[in-house]
Amino acid sequence: MEVIIVPTAQDVGELAAARIADLVASKPDAVLGLATGSSPQGVYAELHRRVQAGSLSFAGVRGFALDEYVGLPLEHPESYASVITRDVVEPLGFDPSNVRVPDGRADDLDRAAQEYDEAIAQAGGIDLQILGIGANGHIGFNEPTSSFASRTRIKTLAPQTRLDNARFFDSPDQVPTHCLTQGLGTILEAREVVLVAQGAGKAAAIAAAVEGPLTALVPGSALQLHRRATVIVDEDAASGLKLADYYRYTYAHKPQ
Repeated sequence: MEVIIVPTAQDVGELAAARIADLVASKPDAVLGLATGSSPQGVYAELHRRVQAGSLSFAGVRGFALDEYVGLPLEHPESYASVITRDVVEPLGFDPSNVRVPDGRADDLDRAAQEYDEAIAQAGGIDLQILGIGANGHIGFNEPTSSFASRTRIKTLAPQTRLDNARFFDSPDQVPTHCLTQGLGTILEAREVVLVAQGAGKAAAIAAAVEGPLTALVPGSALQLHRRATVIVDEDAASGLKLADYYRYTYAHKPQ
C-alpha cells in the first residue's frame, strides 16, 4: 500500500478528493465505489466544494454503494439508500439512475447480492473504491473472519459495529443486526482503492491493516493484496504506525 500521512482530517479529505477529481476529469463516466459513515464525509465535502466551483461534474459518473442494512425501510433516514442520496447523489449532482445500493429489502437476499455483483461487472468494474475502516478493522461491513474471497452477501453485524453506529439512531436497539455488503473479494477487484481514516480511535485498526499480518481477523489487511491501494490518514490515525517516518519520506520523495 501507499501510505500518506497528512497533518489534519481536513487534509485527508482534500487529498482523497483530489485523487477522485483527477479520475473523473480523465474518465467522465468513471465507476466509483461509495462508502458511507463518518470517515469519507470530508472527501464528499471537498468534492461538493469543487462541484460548486464549477471545476468538477459527476453528471456521467456511476456509483455503487458498499453496503446496506437489511430490513430498514427505504425511506428511513439512516438507510444507506437515504444516506447516499443525501450525502453524495444530491450534493455532487449524480444522476440518481446511475447510483445503485444493495437491496436490503429484497425477498431473496442471496439473489439480490448476486445481482449486485453482476451489475458491477456489467458496468465494467469499479474504477476507484472509497473506503473507511472500522475500529475492529472491518471494511464495508466485512466483519472479522470474513473470507478474502467473499462476494456481496448477507452479514451479521458485530456488537461493536452496531454500538458504533448507534449514534445515527435514536437507540442502539434500532440498529439492524444484518446487512448486505460487498465482499472482500468484490472490493479487491476495484482497479484502485482509497482508504481514509481520521483520529486516534482508528490508529490501532490502521496499524493492524497496514503493518500487521494478513489475517481474516483484520479484514482491512486484505488491502495488502491489492495492486493499487492508497491509505490516507491524519497524524492521529497514523500514531500506531511503526514506519510512519518512512511513509512520510517516501511521499515527500515520490517521483512525479
